[in-house]
Amino acid sequence: MSFKYERIDKNKAMLLVVDHQEGLFQISRDQNATVMKQNILAHSELAKIFQLPTILTTSAEQGPNGPLPVEVTSMHPQAPFIKRQGEVNAWDNPEFKAAVEAIAATGRTQIILGGITTDVCTAFLALSLREAGFSVFANSDASGTFDAKTASEANDRMRAAGVQVLSLFAISCELMRDWRNTPGTPEMLPFFDKYLPEYGFLARAHDASVRNGVQSGLGL
Repeated sequence: MSFKYERIDKNKAMLLVVDHQEGLFQISRDQNATVMKQNILAHSELAKIFQLPTILTTSAEQGPNGPLPVEVTSMHPQAPFIKRQGEVNAWDNPEFKAAVEAIAATGRTQIILGGITTDVCTAFLALSLREAGFSVFANSDASGTFDAKTASEANDRMRAAGVQVLSLFAISCELMRDWRNTPGTPEMLPFFDKYLPEYGFLARAHDASVRNGVQSGLGL
């Protein structure tokens, strides 16, 4: 059986921010809290860098779930923002579904999403989107839940339905594809330096070697 590699295409993708709420953040324990916060912000910033249509949604934010971080909402002041009052699965909300379908009608049928919790807010929506015929890419770094076991089971469930479960770094590089593209080196090295410091410092070291005449070109 032949395999077809479907890559994320910045011209065919949209990005969803699903229940990255300040209250729900407290129950996300499968990642370090500082790292998880950075991953949530990076998820949203990718949409700005690659000019991806974005939809924000929350679940009962007036209660203990809390609001989205202001850093996220300020990145996307014009994005559709659906505040669900009861639906656990965002796809069950008519306004949210209509917003996704409106963007899809422009030819963007690849969906990148991250949410809290992984096993509910991310997985339920990802499975519904797959059923509706979308290509779905779940950002595992921007999704969190109670523990690693729960996250692993949720990711297995999504993969079984054809969801591609990727890291933030993989999503970023697949959107970029080539350092010579735009967005490319000038946009992405600061992004990696900000959100993925291990890689950011590697890039800094390489840049220093180029400036010192040890190496030439990007070479990353």
